[in-house]
Amino acid sequence: MAAAEHGQVERETRAPGDEEEEEMESEGEGPGDGSSEGNAQSSSDEEDDKENEAEIQRLEEQLSINAFDYNCHVDLIKLLRQEGELERLRRARQKMSELFPLTEEIWLDWLKDEMKIAEEDSNREKVYELFQRAVKDYICPEIWLEYAQYSIGGMGEEGGIAKVRSVFESALTAVGLHMTKGSTVWDAYREFENAILGTLQPSPGSVPSAEQQQMLNAQLGKIHALFKRQLGVPLLDMDSTYAEYEEWSEEPIPETVVQNYKKTLKQVEKYKPYEEALLAAETPKLVEYQAYIDFELKEGDPARIQLIFERALAENCLVPDLWARYTKYLDRQLKVKDLVLSAHDRAARNCPWTVGLWKSYILAMERHCVDHNIVTENFEKALNAGFIQATDYVEIWQAYLDYLRRRVDFTKDSSKELEELRAAFVRALDYLKQEVEERFSESGDPTCTIIQNWARIEASHCNNIQKARELWDSIMTKGNSKFANMWLEYYNLERAHGDIQHCRKALHRAVQCTTDYPEHVCDVLLTFERLEGSLEEWDTAVLKTENRLSRVNEQRAKAAEKQAVLARQEEEKAEQRKKSRAEKKVAKKGKKAKPGDKRKAEDEDEEDEEWGEEAPEQPKKKHKGEDEKAEENETEEMEMETGLFGRSAPKKAQAPAKPTTSIVKDQPRVLHDANKENLTVFVSNLPFSMSDPEKELRKVFSDCGEISQVRVVYSSNGTFRGYCYVEFVEEKSTLDALKLDRQQIRGRPMFVSPCVDKNKNPDFKVFKYSTALEKHKLFISGLPYSSTKEELEDIFKEHGTIKEIRVVTNRSGKPKGLAYVEYENEAQASQAVLKLDGTKIKEHVIKVAISNPPRRKQTEFPETTRPGTPMVPRQAYGARGKGRTQVALLPRSLHRQNAPNATKTENGTPQTQSASSTGAEGEPKKMSNADFARMLLQK
Repeated sequence: MAAAEHGQVERETRAPGDEEEEEMESEGEGPGDGSSEGNAQSSSDEEDDKENEAEIQRLEEQLSINAFDYNCHVDLIKLLRQEGELERLRRARQKMSELFPLTEEIWLDWLKDEMKIAEEDSNREKVYELFQRAVKDYICPEIWLEYAQYSIGGMGEEGGIAKVRSVFESALTAVGLHMTKGSTVWDAYREFENAILGTLQPSPGSVPSAEQQQMLNAQLGKIHALFKRQLGVPLLDMDSTYAEYEEWSEEPIPETVVQNYKKTLKQVEKYKPYEEALLAAETPKLVEYQAYIDFELKEGDPARIQLIFERALAENCLVPDLWARYTKYLDRQLKVKDLVLSAHDRAARNCPWTVGLWKSYILAMERHCVDHNIVTENFEKALNAGFIQATDYVEIWQAYLDYLRRRVDFTKDSSKELEELRAAFVRALDYLKQEVEERFSESGDPTCTIIQNWARIEASHCNNIQKARELWDSIMTKGNSKFANMWLEYYNLERAHGDIQHCRKALHRAVQCTTDYPEHVCDVLLTFERLEGSLEEWDTAVLKTENRLSRVNEQRAKAAEKQAVLARQEEEKAEQRKKSRAEKKVAKKGKKAKPGDKRKAEDEDEEDEEWGEEAPEQPKKKHKGEDEKAEENETEEMEMETGLFGRSAPKKAQAPAKPTTSIVKDQPRVLHDANKENLTVFVSNLPFSMSDPEKELRKVFSDCGEISQVRVVYSSNGTFRGYCYVEFVEEKSTLDALKLDRQQIRGRPMFVSPCVDKNKNPDFKVFKYSTALEKHKLFISGLPYSSTKEELEDIFKEHGTIKEIRVVTNRSGKPKGLAYVEYENEAQASQAVLKLDGTKIKEHVIKVAISNPPRRKQTEFPETTRPGTPMVPRQAYGARGKGRTQVALLPRSLHRQNAPNATKTENGTPQTQSASSTGAEGEPKKMSNADFARMLLQK
């Protein structure tokens, strides 16, 4: 058997082409026999080997850059196992196990390979050690059973039976309380003891000796004890175990065992609803496990609490909050060193991106007096874990520095621990400046908390106030001198550990530099001089504070005056717009429309006035490679333009098809009923080419509920303007209709938004996506424009459960190379960032980050007016905004002179500018399209 296994191992370690060469040689066909098929196969195998080796080298190189790439580890192990590279495979597994807990499948594959090698070397101890490591990663009854089975194979060694029993007892301790899988371990243990009993039974017809009878009775007692122990543990299949015990036992079951069994059955009924909920739920069953954990915590059995946490974590190993809850329970309740440290280690290895788990791990190691070198080693692992925020690195450095500070004996002037602490502070500042700022473009520590703590330690513990002053000087040079709280922190430090002169100097500089709360700093200076200063120093402080506050008040008055001017200019601008609209309305009433007049601009302005709105400015076109903030801002602007009550129609994307006369001829001008806003939705960004918008929209919204009417908006010449109002009979139908927002209509996203009057609700915003940090949502940029939602789902679903995928498009429905992917929790999102950031999709390198759009910058001055320049009325454009071209369409020969009453020549004939074409102040009046038409018709 050993020889057969040896041959099997040899076959697995050979290259794929070796077996074919052997087969050819056995048939008398060597490699050089000229067999074309054999040569082709051999060359194909060689090419496969070269490709696999190239892929192995690529994966190894990628891991040298990012050792925390989980999928890369898995792919490398799979390739090496396929190639039979046993030594390289062992090293790859070892490296992965140091960084991550391994799954049941990976452990079983590893154990099987090592067991085959151990059979050849007759060295079982290495396999035993590997089993000990395997059972510590996750609770896994299958590995425990494999462990016990392997130990049974070594019973021939000295102490073999005791070894097997020890393994089974450890397995019962770990998984014996598992209600659904624990019975398999109990049954395997009893089968083993029954097998031993069979070896002790005397042959038929023989009488056992006293010694044999004693051994037989002892073995029977072990099996009886196992039955009794199992019947005292609440398991789902207790009835079958009890029936088996009755059948096996030659004597009646003792009454105490029966009573204990019935008591245990009552416990099963308490646990059964939670177990049934787990069986019915889909993976990962987090909600069901959390309810089960709450129940066990109320019951208070430490063994069962530990077990249910382990079961939950086996299926939810990437949920940081669950690990944090488990480690907190172990820290505060059990306080068993091995259990606590093992749980913290596994938590950090499963969720290395979560800084809170690393901080708790450092505290736990210090609490249980772990060797300093091990603490430092784990801290270095934390630095390489790949946190998702700059502040995370500040937190882990602060936790480590706190640990180092507690190791220092400050009664000594100098010590190794103190020098190590100072060196760590220096390294922390360099790390934050070089590594963190380079990666995140921010320090993560804008208030310099680490330097402040260093300065406090130097001043209070080391009595080195000079060093503390140097550190504070560096803090102030980092741009913090304008903040009052920073100066007051320094002042308090000097007050506690410095001298009066430095306190006074700090406050004088604070009064001079502070810009946020100058009054407070002035009060502190006067209070200080009232307690410590002489009359001369008091007078100096009063004069300094008065001058400073006087300058501050002047600056504030100027700012207020400037704000008032801007507000006044805005009011004048609004009045001018209102006056202009009124004049246009009066002019329209006083003239008759004649055929051939170009009235498009007037009609559209009239529509704008009639609908109670002004034409908005056209939003700036954005570039394809814009960042996340630009995308969010453009989307919000888009919503504000088209999604609110009475907003302007979308930009003209193509020549609209004129509706037939039968559709438009009798189309009534129906104004929106403000009393039915709760029953109405505003639909915009529709294709202009829709021949019968009402019919098509009724079909689109028919599933939402009964439609009262669809009010389509047309221009005066009968063209569809791309938006309408859909009124329902019931309010519930309106809510269902809003869910159709951004549904594709002829390849263009339709915008569906609540019907809200912005004049009455100026603060209302329809933008439905969050612009704050969302740790469970990813922002992906750099995507190919051909990427679909289904393709992204196939890529990202491997790293967690996806709730929603949103591909960002422009108003015409074309993708912008951006997308959002929302997971169930932040752990899955973080894992996806680690594994997918920088990967390629269709030769495009994508960027994957946690969704955290920067805040929109609030402009200090309204619209685009620069401070100090007069506000001029914004040019009123048509309902669709500014036209595509700004080229003057008026013939050059018809241009008028700018100067009032100036003469000019038109076609060689001198002309005088009429008074009617001149503005109120003598400036030339701008001609409208109607004026131009009348002039051409010689009116």
